[in-house]
Amino acid sequence: MKRYVFALFSAFSLSACAQGTSSPEVTPAAESATGAVTAAENASPGTPAANARNAILSINPRVGIESVSDAPLPGFQEVIVSGQVLYVSDDGRYVLQGSLFDAEEKRDLSQAGLSLLRKRLLSEVPEDQRIIFAPANPKYTVSVFTDVECGYCRRLHEEVADYNKLGIAIEYLAYPRMGPGSDDFRLMESVWCADDRRQALTDAKSGRRVPPKTCENPVGAHYALGQRAGLTGTPMIVAEDGTQMPGYMPPDALLSALQRLEAEGGGSR
Repeated sequence: MKRYVFALFSAFSLSACAQGTSSPEVTPAAESATGAVTAAENASPGTPAANARNAILSINPRVGIESVSDAPLPGFQEVIVSGQVLYVSDDGRYVLQGSLFDAEEKRDLSQAGLSLLRKRLLSEVPEDQRIIFAPANPKYTVSVFTDVECGYCRRLHEEVADYNKLGIAIEYLAYPRMGPGSDDFRLMESVWCADDRRQALTDAKSGRRVPPKTCENPVGAHYALGQRAGLTGTPMIVAEDGTQMPGYMPPDALLSALQRLEAEGGGSR
């Protein structure tokens, strides 16, 4: 039974480049989480929010709860846990994992909460902690969690000028898939510590040597943020409204996707 409930919080789908074999570190809920978490923590015993929170913590007291709110499904709370969406019955007894699809509106309702989470988390990352490749007046901006060893990450970077020509700014965050302590992690720290981070990133993704360098850097924070945002592989492309794209997308395909988001009311400045 314990193995089963652990799997409840450990299942990930694959994206363009799979993560490394190291297990993601489980961290307590962040202090910067939304008010919904605070409300659940302070809720009177027996309320749906408190019941949902207690149910999750009874399974794993160290898991990071990002938010608790009323679910689109009557009688359930929507709980975002370590980048995944769970649905907990108001009495705290039943926990459902997976997408909640509205057959009438033809959309995945579970993505709405995750998009809001990603948007909030990314808004906390200052510009000077990103490596930015942007045209003079970008029409669209995407955040990209990247790894220098990932084949599709390298392919995206090879085409960065083409994204820029289409009016798309690429703002990189670090996600060394092999995890802290790995050569991959140390290389990405050297990139972020370089005097010319843009050139160092290009060199690393081209297989050229990047001089080892240490400094105070955001690589560890980016890695943790990626886990909280539900990252399952790199590159993870996130639009400004928090929508996650399906892995690597060629420049024209990404532009079309961003234009669709804009038409629906999100995704552009």
